[in-house]
Amino acid sequence: MLTVKKHELNEKSTVRAAEVAKALGHPARIAILRILAQRDTCFCGDITELMPMAQSTVSQHLKALKTAGLIKGTTEGVRTCYCLNPEGIKELKNILNGLTEELASTCC
Repeated sequence: MLTVKKHELNEKSTVRAAEVAKALGHPARIAILRILAQRDTCFCGDITELMPMAQSTVSQHLKALKTAGLIKGTTEGVRTCYCLNPEGIKELKNILNGLTEELASTCC
């Protein structure tokens, strides 16, 4: 007989994985992460020059990535300098590795 572990929707790891997945849920956010991976730091205006969208839209995407803990932002005068958050990227890797291992062990 198959025993299935009942997962709670509000389980901490499930909620966190969903938060991170939501932050990755837009192509612009993936592009921003790629831009930041190629540079040590980047100001919002620099990112805006590389993206086909308005500065306010880029700022909204940066906020979502920062809220999810995938990037960090430090204020320098009136501008904010962004970079990848190593702890957040490590957590992302762990979430994805754990999920793919769990899925692969059950289906393929």
